[in-house]
Amino acid sequence: MTSISKDIEAIGAKGAEHIQSEHAGDLKDFEFEQRNVGTLQRRLKSRHVQFLALSGAIGTGLFVGSGQVLSLAGPLSAFLAYLITGGNLYCVINSMGEMATWLPLPGAVPVYAARYVDPALGFTLGWNYWYQFAIGVPIEVTAAAIIIDYWPNAVPKVVWITILFLPMVIINCFPVRIYGEAEFIFGAIKLTTIVGLIILMLVITLGGAPTGDRIGFRYWVNPGPMGEYLKTGALGRFLAFWKVFIQATFSYGGSEMVVIAAGETENPRRNIPKAVRRIFWRIAIFYVVSIFLVGMCVSRNDPRLLDAIDRGEPGVAASPFVIAIANGGIRALPSIINAVVLSSAWSAGNAFFYASTRILYATALDGKAPRFLRYEKWGIPYGCVGITSALSLLVYLNVSSHSEDVFFWISNLSSVSTLIVWTSVSITYIRFYQGMKYQGIPRSAMPYRAPFQPYLAYFSAIFSATVAFFNGFDCFFPGKFSAKTFVPPYIDIPIFACLFLGYKFTMGTKFVKKDEMDFFSGKAEIDRLEQTWEEPKPRNFLGQFGDSPREFGSGSHNRMLDYGFSIEE
Repeated sequence: MTSISKDIEAIGAKGAEHIQSEHAGDLKDFEFEQRNVGTLQRRLKSRHVQFLALSGAIGTGLFVGSGQVLSLAGPLSAFLAYLITGGNLYCVINSMGEMATWLPLPGAVPVYAARYVDPALGFTLGWNYWYQFAIGVPIEVTAAAIIIDYWPNAVPKVVWITILFLPMVIINCFPVRIYGEAEFIFGAIKLTTIVGLIILMLVITLGGAPTGDRIGFRYWVNPGPMGEYLKTGALGRFLAFWKVFIQATFSYGGSEMVVIAAGETENPRRNIPKAVRRIFWRIAIFYVVSIFLVGMCVSRNDPRLLDAIDRGEPGVAASPFVIAIANGGIRALPSIINAVVLSSAWSAGNAFFYASTRILYATALDGKAPRFLRYEKWGIPYGCVGITSALSLLVYLNVSSHSEDVFFWISNLSSVSTLIVWTSVSITYIRFYQGMKYQGIPRSAMPYRAPFQPYLAYFSAIFSATVAFFNGFDCFFPGKFSAKTFVPPYIDIPIFACLFLGYKFTMGTKFVKKDEMDFFSGKAEIDRLEQTWEEPKPRNFLGQFGDSPREFGSGSHNRMLDYGFSIEE
């Protein structure tokens, strides 16, 4: 055992008291691990996690949903909405990254909320987060069913839904490495396609398409860079700009699942920070740059873009990327892009399925969900797979309803849930930051330190809450109020409040004080495992640049040892 005398001086009485108890009670800590971590296996390798970061949740939100944003708000407003929402996501990811590298548990966001804010928030966030991801499964399967109609066929829709849905269930019934390999393959396809589309959009706008039309900023001049909504003039342009934030949030939703996978990732204190950094480039290139370029190639008044999904047009008819390709006179690509969008929708649905089961599993392990959801075997939480599959059966509503109506309702519900979760995560991180400071745990002891904290978390908490509260503003305009305009934007807010208050008053929970926050329970096991993972050698200059020992690998572990946050035997 290491001496703890220096630890007392370095981290204060609170941390030292815990270190002493750890040294004296390894068996107790082991029992905590079995109860609160379970036996999920760390089988996701670095390449799996990196592709989750770069392409995990990219689906119809980018390829198709961006068309709705462009048609309503115009190219400049669309660009700004995706840029600001991407910045908001980056704030959330960095907050989650710090907590997940300090204590990498499977889907542990609800556990953090219970430890650092209030057990009632952990309960509420666990179920709301599960719902957010689980509802993404029928969203993407619904979208995939619409996409298939691009090719004329007589196959009943129920057959296509079943063909798309069953493989998701089956893959998530196998060890996590199978899911990792599937996402690695589909992620490579998505990344290749997006990079190709970005290059193609640039070629088209510069006049390199078969038509030879040099577009430039033509559509920014006429019909203009910003659309109008409900009102004319500056107010109308602002309302259009504000309205598309909810669709931009839907496009980005699920991007944080790379942090949720920390509990099943090899060497998470090395691989998760790398993945968090890569999410910045995903936001900057795959979303913001692609939206900017496609906004140059397609007019927001293009008749094939306006309300294409509402008019029942199949496949990627609403995708601005396909419209730009068709306008450029390129004939062979639409079907190819349609196939890629189909695979992307399925891949995103599969990723949502995985994330929802891990969130629910963590909630059950923390005692805030029924005990049967703790059931797992071979590292697979089968109880959570079962209940997620049951909710995903909502996708069969498409058999008796218009796909576009189902898509509208559940995508709006998912977007608002995402904003509420991002607000809760940011509040949780603020408490985490304050508690660490109060208990004398220096930031230099953390495996990953995000820049500009806690200001990123403050911005995200305020911005996400504001968008969630005002996203349904248009339903209060004369003649606009209806169940379809009011329920999807606001139903999640009272549900969240009822879950929180109901659990708080039923269980009598209290707000966690700074000196009572638990930063150590369950941490010793990952500290021991960290010593067993080999430090990979960089293969090239970029690898050396991206894997500085100052933040990752053995460097982070040694720094933690210096402050007494691990034990040696």
